[in-house]
Amino acid sequence: MWEAEVDGKRLTFRLAGINNQNFIMRDEQTGSWWQQVSGEAIHGPMKGKRLNQIFVDEISFAVWKREQPRGRVLRPDKQSQDQYVPANWDERMASTPVVTKADPNDRWSERTLIVGVTLNGQSKAYPMDDLQKQRLIIDEVGGTPLALVLGEDGKSVRAFDRRLEGKTLEMFVKPDSPALEVVDAETGTTWDFAGGGVNGALFGKQLNRIATLKDYWFDWKIYHPNTATYTLGERLNQTTTR
Repeated sequence: MWEAEVDGKRLTFRLAGINNQNFIMRDEQTGSWWQQVSGEAIHGPMKGKRLNQIFVDEISFAVWKREQPRGRVLRPDKQSQDQYVPANWDERMASTPVVTKADPNDRWSERTLIVGVTLNGQSKAYPMDDLQKQRLIIDEVGGTPLALVLGEDGKSVRAFDRRLEGKTLEMFVKPDSPALEVVDAETGTTWDFAGGGVNGALFGKQLNRIATLKDYWFDWKIYHPNTATYTLGERLNQTTTR
């Protein structure tokens, strides 16, 4: 998600085309073309400019509704329903060929679903399959210690900075708990999926959120050519790269 204002000018965007399954947006004010995934103008008078990113959550409606019981929902437009993404979009896209050349050295197939994180100029990709097995991944990217957490629905993902009040928290999923409970070893505080301390010494405290992007591996590596990749069970400072 991007801000629609650049250099004090509010822009209006429309779909201009698709490049390797990424939208190309055209602004009506200057005619410049913008890449969906990077927010960068790739053609026209504003080439090289970048849109400012807005922090966005990619979570299931059930999780959002639980956390925002008074939240408002955009009503579907009946006149445009035939243009909406079909319910089986993921299945349809899984069989759609990609235009990028396959790399024989890649660890994953082109359409492996990953969670991407970029911090301080460094990027790393985490396979959803691995996160679904572990529910919690403790790592460090760009010098920032992070916790990547999978929601109880098995689909929603959030990341948090593990630094709080001068401590770097070592976190683990509480075993044999029917609900997701993340506990830190330093204070014994339990943290919920929103990154809030719900009981223990840090009750009421909030971990800082880190932006993530769910993407296909082929797409992520195009725009993050130097990305590192996560290996299931790896510890800090044991990073592998492509």
